Amino acid sequence: MIPILDFQRFRSGDKAAFVAEIGRACREIGFVILRGHGIERGRIDGVFKAAHDFFALDAAEKKRVSIYNSEHNRGYVAFGSEQLDETSGLIDRKEAFNIGLDLSPDDPRVLAGEPFRGVNQWPDVPGFRDALMAYFDDLWALGIEIHRALALDLGLDEDWFGPHFDAPMVTLRLLHYPPATGAEHEIGAGAHSDYGSITLLKTDGEPGLQVRPRGEDWLDVPFVEDAFVMNIGDCLMRWTNDRYVSTPHRVIAPRHERYSVAFFCDPNPDSQIAALPGTDGAAKYPPITASDYLTQRLTATYAQEGS
Repeated sequence: MIPILDFQRFRSGDKAAFVAEIGRACREIGFVILRGHGIERGRIDGVFKAAHDFFALDAAEKKRVSIYNSEHNRGYVAFGSEQLDETSGLIDRKEAFNIGLDLSPDDPRVLAGEPFRGVNQWPDVPGFRDALMAYFDDLWALGIEIHRALALDLGLDEDWFGPHFDAPMVTLRLLHYPPATGAEHEIGAGAHSDYGSITLLKTDGEPGLQVRPRGEDWLDVPFVEDAFVMNIGDCLMRWTNDRYVSTPHRVIAPRHERYSVAFFCDPNPDSQIAALPGTDGAAKYPPITASDYLTQRLTATYAQEGS
């Protein structure tokens, strides 16, 4: 049910057909498996090696770069810190590490305390920063390009979204899920929808990701070699006045150790999230800045203060 699309078609002359197909997927299921993205294999291998190296560190070193040191969603998220499914009472069995735009401590935005304008925290792992930032820059560029296709589908100028992603709140997140223990009601990541505009996910091939289309049961998301899983987030669903759908998904506790890397494309902090031009009918949501919206969603996610 999740279409597999080749992004090279958008780049090489089959633009109209590709736009129609990705638009249909965004309206019907909100998920796409995207091939032909152009990200070099070495970049992907490098970020997965960095993830393995980081999560192998001892607890004290990981705690040194804890997300609770930051007011800007950057750093290490320990086991037991997140509860994505707020209704089940289950705590996610995963650990994570987040970075955003790599700003210096003397950046005026950092000094002014602007939302989501903090400095990244870096562990003492050789090559870690270089691997993450190379991948970060590649995915940022790809995310902007995908938004060009979405703009055309929505009847907008191809570059309409560009100014909203020139200094965005994008987050690169490394994720590590330990094997299931067999305990009752274990969950890797609870049922949730993503918060931002689009998400680009790469996994190591270990099963676990499931999606629940409207009116359907949970479906396994297939692993396609050298492809990203792309999905619509709540911010873009709100922006499109529900023309696009942000679909619940989860990660069940895997049989074997599982690594994945998610890239969350959130717009600039001051972007106004209001019904897009050409929206049919009355706006379903009041306008809100992207930073206020993300703050609301993150506040509900963290189950406890890190220890």
